[in-house]
Amino acid sequence: MASVSKAMTSSRRLVQAARLGVRGAQTAPQTAAPGISAPLAPSPATAALIKQEEKFGAHNYKPLPVAIKRAQGVFMWDVDNKRYYDFLSAYSAVNQGHCHPRIVKALTEQAATLCLTSRAFHNDVLAHYEKFVTELLGYDKLLPMNTGVEACETSIKLARKWAYKVKGVPENQAKIIFAENNFWGRSLAAVSASTDPTAYRDYGPFLPGFKTIPYDDLPALEAELKDPNVAAFMVEPIQGEAGVVVPSDGYLAGVRSLCTKYNALFIADEVQSGLGRAGARLCVDNSKVRPDLVTLGKALSGGVYPVSAVVGDDEVMTTIRPGEHGSTYGGNPIACKVGIEALRVLEEEKLAENAVRTGALLRDELKKLSPEVIKIVRGVGQFNAIVIDAKYDAMDVCLRLRDRGLLAKPTHGDKIRFTPPLVISEEQIMDCVGIIKSVVEDLLRVK
Repeated sequence: MASVSKAMTSSRRLVQAARLGVRGAQTAPQTAAPGISAPLAPSPATAALIKQEEKFGAHNYKPLPVAIKRAQGVFMWDVDNKRYYDFLSAYSAVNQGHCHPRIVKALTEQAATLCLTSRAFHNDVLAHYEKFVTELLGYDKLLPMNTGVEACETSIKLARKWAYKVKGVPENQAKIIFAENNFWGRSLAAVSASTDPTAYRDYGPFLPGFKTIPYDDLPALEAELKDPNVAAFMVEPIQGEAGVVVPSDGYLAGVRSLCTKYNALFIADEVQSGLGRAGARLCVDNSKVRPDLVTLGKALSGGVYPVSAVVGDDEVMTTIRPGEHGSTYGGNPIACKVGIEALRVLEEEKLAENAVRTGALLRDELKKLSPEVIKIVRGVGQFNAIVIDAKYDAMDVCLRLRDRGLLAKPTHGDKIRFTPPLVISEEQIMDCVGIIKSVVEDLLRVK
């Protein structure tokens, strides 16, 4: 409780400073003037960095025009020392807040002792990490990887192995089902499962054995599961990149029931929705269901290091034998120490519970704003999104939010995710609502 009290006291101090720093005059101009007709141009320092990045870096990203140099808790500071609320949380990687001191300490202390052995040798941390995570989540075994896409791809390999060695699917005939509008990375397997042309265009030929069906559609799932060669259905409990699409009540319970009925694995992609983001340890916990495999990443490290994993039970996890899958960095000592501490922070600081409170407050307040601008507000826990009316541009909205000291990013045109770190306080939520309200009112004035 002492750590929670200390964190909340720190949050109150930071929000008081934010009112001076975000809206005050650290560097001019700090905010857009009332009734401004267009977002502000990047500062010279930011513009120079963007120009250099465009010259020397591949053009596979189009970031919001802001250059961050440091961050702490719910705040980030740009190269001009302007402070912002972070309403993206690195796509839920920093659920514990930026640079959480306990997680940073775990990383630096381990980095000074032993960084990497590869899996050619045992190390003195991996066994403790595996035990801690599996006991916390209630599964038999963990397979450590580094990134979310690696965890998801590993789960597909496990499902195919299980299909051939346990279910008895004929060789090379196993099928994996995915939901339309899924997003789990950029590998060839991931884009082979994608229904987004931006993700898959010009990357063919694609991996065989993948099938997509509508999200939140149990009859469509059952129709596919009747094929005895189906190994698994992989699904996000809440679709993040699609715009925080929340399924109907009973959908995940129905998925569990159908996968059990037809002897197929239920894979929950919890890389973005899990670890407190949806107001529970795992998002599926809200539906009281237990998948066969769960993929984890992002907040498994609190944003300080690439850490991911797949957890499951022996029947599936022991199908892969030595030499059949691996990663040089997966399960390295730094990742393991960081992973343990990141999970301890989530549990001991009760961040899932805080996500429930602050997320409900945020959605309630957003619903009070003009429906001429914000057509839909949706979310669970602190996993939220708004849908902007078609006459407005979501990127323009995000630029105006940036000018007032809040950073968010559009997804799929008219949607904006609002997913702050889970350490955010109710007072900070209300400060952010004030920023969002000012942008909405600005848009109504200049439309």
